[in-house]
Amino acid sequence: MRQALLVAPILIPLAACAITAMLWQRPAAQRRVGLAAAVAMLLATLALLAEVIGGGMVVGQMGNWPAPFGISLVVDHLSAAMLVITGVMGLAVAIYAMGEGAEERDRAGFQPLFHALLMGVAGAFSTGDLFNLYVWFEVMLIASFGLLVLDRTREQLDGGIRYVMLNLVGTTFFLLAVGLVYGLTGTLNLADLARVAPTVENQGALAAAGMLLLIAFGAKAAVFPLFNWLPASYHTASMPVAAIFAALLTKVGVYAIIRVFTLVYAHDHALFGPVLGIVAMATMVVGVLGAAAHYDIRRILSFHIISQIGYMLVGVALMTPLAIAGSVLYVIHHIVVKANLFLVAGAVRRRGGSFALRRLGGLWLAAPLLGIGFLIPAMSLAGIPPLSGFWGKLVVIRAGLEAEAYVLAGVALAVGLLTLYSMVKIWNEAFWKAAPEALPAAPWTRAERFATFAPIVLLCGVTLTIGFWTEPFAAFSLDAAEVLLDREGYIAAVLGTPPAQLAEVAR
Repeated sequence: MRQALLVAPILIPLAACAITAMLWQRPAAQRRVGLAAAVAMLLATLALLAEVIGGGMVVGQMGNWPAPFGISLVVDHLSAAMLVITGVMGLAVAIYAMGEGAEERDRAGFQPLFHALLMGVAGAFSTGDLFNLYVWFEVMLIASFGLLVLDRTREQLDGGIRYVMLNLVGTTFFLLAVGLVYGLTGTLNLADLARVAPTVENQGALAAAGMLLLIAFGAKAAVFPLFNWLPASYHTASMPVAAIFAALLTKVGVYAIIRVFTLVYAHDHALFGPVLGIVAMATMVVGVLGAAAHYDIRRILSFHIISQIGYMLVGVALMTPLAIAGSVLYVIHHIVVKANLFLVAGAVRRRGGSFALRRLGGLWLAAPLLGIGFLIPAMSLAGIPPLSGFWGKLVVIRAGLEAEAYVLAGVALAVGLLTLYSMVKIWNEAFWKAAPEALPAAPWTRAERFATFAPIVLLCGVTLTIGFWTEPFAAFSLDAAEVLLDREGYIAAVLGTPPAQLAEVAR
């Protein structure tokens, strides 16, 4: 049963991708299959999470090849949480994509590409092998490029080319790092790398490979100074595509940084910790300043993706249990909130006729439900208590203060205030001020209204649940942090080596 649950998050979207591709000329049937697959994936990931909480890490060796020679799938607390949140996002966006423009998107190939993207994300969160992480990155890149240029507009093609070119540079660095790591260690299994890395004679070369990996993962996560592809491309995508991108793509890069630098390079934290701390602060500042300077909702939200990535890197920079727990909690919160804000942005454009703030106004009176749907994730993103973002930022800043990283904690606090400014700017311009011209008539049919607002309400409910019922989420994040810092436990679970033998090998 555990093995079936382990592969289900990959096999379900793979099957959905194949079936929806065969239903190319039947968009309605594609949507039904896609929605059923999204529900099935969410249920499978919830069952896998329950298995991890109840029975510990779930490990599988594909093809019965023993580790480290075969392909290992490994799901611990962090992986399970990321898979569940992927399932939630997949379901929310699958519902939202049944609204405006659904048939045109499906005829252009949205459903197969969407589920291929979910498969790539699930594979990246599940793999226990560095080379297969590279493979899943490539799967995501191919699917995401297809989704980005789905409407084939000039703007999308321009953004898509920038997106692919900059991401190809990142994956090239990734492949170079994989080759260097294999040449130094003779293995690419993450557990085996964690065992071997401290004993490598040429630690300088291994550190150089680590820097290449940081560049590759940082490009995927859109950290400073590797973020230019994100604001150049995300605002061109259709809103369902932008929402799933905002939720998952950069978080795969963040996950890879957390996984590799708490496991393989934990022995070299004295080198990578300060680097990650500087990158985290620069990412927070540059992202929030970019958001403050723009007056297009999509661009503001895109820059805030960059800004919030900095908070997620604090845990790896400090490498304390509380800091890593804060990063885990913040990642979970941010995925929900940021996807929801892009869904709201699509509804704002449909109701108000534009993404430009100067052309909007009066939406609070015209669409109060939409206003509430914006306020909840916006205030959570800014860290207003008692919403989920407040608790995530509180833990991150407290961890910084306890580690005496006062500059890092101060930057995180200041960036939170500037985030609030950006969210208030959207509220004042789009919802509170008088409409600059008569708003168009309500554009939604009953089915489109459901498809638009059901996922927004669902994700607002998740945000409120984390905010008002924080204790179990915080406890889970602390458990995830303990598992991440327990390198010997991870190695023993994957390689089957008793801890006593591991200690003997280390000596």
